[in-house]
Amino acid sequence: MSYTTQMDAARQGIITPEMEIVAAKESMDVEVLREHIAKGHAIIPCNKKHTSIDPSGIGSMLKTKINVNLGISRDCKDMDVEIEKVNNAVKMGAESIMDLSSYGDTRTFRKRLTKECPAIIGTVPIYDAVVYYHKALKDITAKEWLDIVRMHAEDGVDFMTIHCGINRAMYERFKNNKRLMNIVSRGGSIMFAWMAMTGEENPFYEHYDEVLDICREYDITMSLGDACRAGCLADATDVAQIGELVTLGELTQRAWDKDVQVMIEGPGHMPLNQIAANMEIQKTICKGAPFYVLGPLVTDIAPGYDHITAAIGGAIAAIYGASFLCYVTPAEHLRLPNLDDVKEGIIASKIAAHAADIAKGIPGAMELDNKMACARKKLDWEETFKYSIDPEKARRYRAEAAPEKEDTCSMCGNFCAVKNMNRILDGEIVNIFDE
Repeated sequence: MSYTTQMDAARQGIITPEMEIVAAKESMDVEVLREHIAKGHAIIPCNKKHTSIDPSGIGSMLKTKINVNLGISRDCKDMDVEIEKVNNAVKMGAESIMDLSSYGDTRTFRKRLTKECPAIIGTVPIYDAVVYYHKALKDITAKEWLDIVRMHAEDGVDFMTIHCGINRAMYERFKNNKRLMNIVSRGGSIMFAWMAMTGEENPFYEHYDEVLDICREYDITMSLGDACRAGCLADATDVAQIGELVTLGELTQRAWDKDVQVMIEGPGHMPLNQIAANMEIQKTICKGAPFYVLGPLVTDIAPGYDHITAAIGGAIAAIYGASFLCYVTPAEHLRLPNLDDVKEGIIASKIAAHAADIAKGIPGAMELDNKMACARKKLDWEETFKYSIDPEKARRYRAEAAPEKEDTCSMCGNFCAVKNMNRILDGEIVNIFDE
């Protein structure tokens, strides 16, 4: 190939096959998409070795995408169950799967994903290093941390969360600015602990150019991790979070200088009134690089319902510039999600993403909503199910309380406004109590 990465191709004026596929999905002129990729405002995470991928684009001018986290853990180690979650997530329309495995044969699971799964695949090498080397955290060397990055690249992952922004300077700033909660990022806490025990600089920051060289070779998107994202509302938009974001902005430019695609990870937990400002700050500091947010969760008191708190925050974040929503399930903060939790999390995220796309005026976003409105006006229940985001649940709810008359529901019956308006406008007489 005459290019190394999607960004390199875009900057040379080359339209890649991946750009053609994404442009068709987005109903966008491929030349416009190429220009966005050349500027770093849109990305197509697509490792050259992930041959089963069906490429998707991420950027605020594109449809909002969702990511599903899963993986093997010490308490839930059944690989086949996790693969079932992956397959269900893809069927439900998730564009990305992030493997957060932290136990057992992680490489076999990762390779199976990149061999079989058409979705974007992301990983967090910091987790895997701890599992792979199976030794004390403080004894892992800088070279070993970087070797894991190369291993993930060779295994075909499309993006990696790399916690580069929590360097020694950030380490000191964090210690001097106390939080209600501490670092809640798993990768961030591991790297903070490693720096504390070794006294050394974060190897991903110190050897950032080497990490970029690996990403450039395989065309891996850097997902610059937010180690200092807030884990509760009280810590949102504090010195640690913003300080790290400034570093991530600098690292973004260094990646672009090497034609490496980048997205920025963001909050976290955050009050509703701070979300819009955070999106604007990120867009400014990181020069319009796509923003990938976990939620944000807009309250801390809803364990078991955090897919709802995250969907509220995610919709607002996407309206103001976030382009990639990490799903949150009802199991967040409580356990590894099961199959039902995964479904609930995906549905909530898809609702948030779709609502934001309508508000942003993304072409075609309103199409299904208009079809749904027509189906409801006609009282066509099969059409209603067809256009539902979860047809199975919609069909089940109606069946569980079947109405006396097919053209109504058990809520309104003969008082149905839609039915009565259709009749009266067609010149019929409406006699609610006589029917």
